[in-house]
Amino acid sequence: MDKCGGPTVLGRNGSGPGLVAAAWRGQSDDMSIDGQTDETIRAILTETWRIAVVGASDKTWRPSHGVFGFLLSRGYDATPVNPMLAGRTIHGREVVASLADAVPIEMVDIFRASTNAGAAVDEAIRLGAHVVWMQLGVVDEAAAERARAAGLVVVMDRCPVIEVRRLGLTRH
Repeated sequence: MDKCGGPTVLGRNGSGPGLVAAAWRGQSDDMSIDGQTDETIRAILTETWRIAVVGASDKTWRPSHGVFGFLLSRGYDATPVNPMLAGRTIHGREVVASLADAVPIEMVDIFRASTNAGAAVDEAIRLGAHVVWMQLGVVDEAAAERARAAGLVVVMDRCPVIEVRRLGLTRH
């Protein structure tokens, strides 16, 4: 198992700057590929509620399986998206065939090869998501630019499990 497996203007609770404001404050000092600050990542992980996990797997050794379970255990309302598994369950949640079947969504967490991530990003834009999160190793600069141009916050080459632990977030 790898290390990852184990927009409203105000925050969802009506306080704080919320995701969009935090994301536009500036670039990260740690030179991450997505340029997001710890403040933005923290805002995403504490203010986001509805997450669609594209590429969720029922195979327990896959990182997407572990991350999906982690998100549920943290109190997120997460939906697994995988057309090959539609109708089955992962961690007690029914798998849907497409992002459109998972609406409403705030964040789309993408477990797809970089070459296939753009389609999920475009669908997230079309469906009104606020955040696109591309997992470790998933980088698509063109898709990220389309998402930013549409007003979405983009996270790339990161894992929410790692970020929750790194930032010391105790619960959602």
